[in-house]
Parts: sequence; structure tokens; C-alpha cells
Amino acid sequence: MDDLDFSGKPAAPGRKPGGNPAPAAEAASPYSPELARQFFAIAGAAEQFAAGEQIFVENQKASGFFTKGARIYLLLEGDVALTLKGKPLELVLAGEIFGELATIGDYPRSATATARKNCRVLALDERQFLQSLQQMPEFALMLMGVMAQRLRRSIARLAQSAATAAEAPEQKNSLDRKTLAEIQHELGDPAPTRAPAGQNLVTQGAVGACMFVVIEGRIAISLDGRVVEHVGPGGIFGEIALVDRAGRAATATAETDSAWLLIARNDFMAMVRSRPAFGMTLLRSMSGRLQHVGALLSG
Repeated sequence: MDDLDFSGKPAAPGRKPGGNPAPAAEAASPYSPELARQFFAIAGAAEQFAAGEQIFVENQKASGFFTKGARIYLLLEGDVALTLKGKPLELVLAGEIFGELATIGDYPRSATATARKNCRVLALDERQFLQSLQQMPEFALMLMGVMAQRLRRSIARLAQSAATAAEAPEQKNSLDRKTLAEIQHELGDPAPTRAPAGQNLVTQGAVGACMFVVIEGRIAISLDGRVVEHVGPGGIFGEIALVDRAGRAATATAETDSAWLLIARNDFMAMVRSRPAFGMTLLRSMSGRLQHVGALLSG
């Protein structure tokens, strides 16, 4: 059946329609150190760590963004070693952010961060993060772009592996009914787009420029015919293409009669500015997908 992604364009040269995404490593990084500095400077708190001091430890649970452990950091000076069970993972250099995935997604820390030299950082808790996001929604789009690259890379690995889940999970961190109504109002109260069960909304590899917010029904997200996630009312999908304007990372099919709202890039920017919590929800959604795909790969 025909796709309902009306913003779609032909796939980029070298990509077969419906084929696996090109490796993210081939694309330029969307991360901008200058944009990150401007964002953290709005409300960030300066902190210092002596050489050898641990900033956070693996499996540490922040239990909410407002706690001391729930900070996102921008490194201004020095360098920070990320390790897991004593083995090196990555070296964070000046101008880079760290600690964002666990904090945004409200997951235990996946690594230990230790200052290798005397370090200066800017740190943001949730209140400060939302304050900065309201003034600079471009940061949410950039951070989603970074996550999108990681997710595309993981999805490409997943598509080539035999990893599978006994039952694909329902997307978490969904929007509540009140927020859905507010989003619909800010979009100008458009009538939701509808499709019957079995209709494809988007196809893996096709290019799109809108994200979807599910109002009714249930959507199956699949890779090469294998369902990896279910999205119900309040759930979001298609945000990866909104961010990087590349091919759809997966196919979305209505499992039941469904309805959704379409959000274009300009609408997204306006809503993050007016409702920073909406931007946080999207970041949490992408963080959750990274965690889920990673679990499939490791399982």
C-alpha cells in the first residue's frame, strides 16, 4: 500500500529504496562545540575536578534529573577518561559534552568518568537545562542529531545481526493527553491524519522531513520486516529523519486503525522554544531507543 509520508523524496544516490541506512560514520558530525558552549553558558554552573577525581561512576542511578548525580557536563579544560569495569572506552576532550544519555534518559550511568587532569566544566541540572533550551532550541536539534547518528549506526549493526526480541517493547516516555492537546493546538488544531490497520506510514530508506506524534492506535516499527518497537498514543517516531533529513531508519506500519499529527522542522523549533519540556521528551525518546537497540545487540 502507498506510504503516508507526504514529505518523502527519492532516496539519495547509492541507496536502494527500503535498504539499510548508510553508515553514520560517513556523515559529518552534527556536533558544534561553539553551540554547546553558548548553550551551557546560559545557565550552567561552573565546577572543578582535580586530576584523578571521579565525576560519576558506572551504574550510578541519578533517580531524577534534579539530584546531584543528574548533571550533563561540558568540558572546558582538561580531559576526562570514560571507563567501564576498569577498561577504557573513550576520552572526552575540551569542548565536548558527556553524561548526557544517562541523565536525559534517567538511566544508570553506563561508564565511570574520571578527570585525567585538573578539569573545569559547566554543569546543567534539569531546571538549568530547560532554561537554556527555551532560549536556544537549536541545541535540542543538534543533540538529537548526535543521537540519530549513533542510532543509525546501531540500527545498521542490528539489521546485519541475528539479534531479535521475543516481544518488541512499547515505547516509553510517551506524551500525556494534556500535552498532546496542547501540541495539536500549537499546530493550529489540524485534523489528525488517519490510516487503517496494515497501512504503511513510512518505508525504511525513504527520505522524509516530518516526525509523527501518535494520537490513536498502535504503530509497529520494523527493520527489514522484523518488528523492534511498538508506538502507542503519545508516542513519537520519525524524529531521526526530522533531524538529519536523511533516509528513514525503519518502516512504520499501523497495527490497528491509527491517527497521528505531523510535525515539520520549523514547527519543532517553535514548540521547543515555547515548551522546552517537549524537547526534553523527544531527547528521552531517542535516548530510550539507543538503550533498546543496544540491548538487542548485546542480547
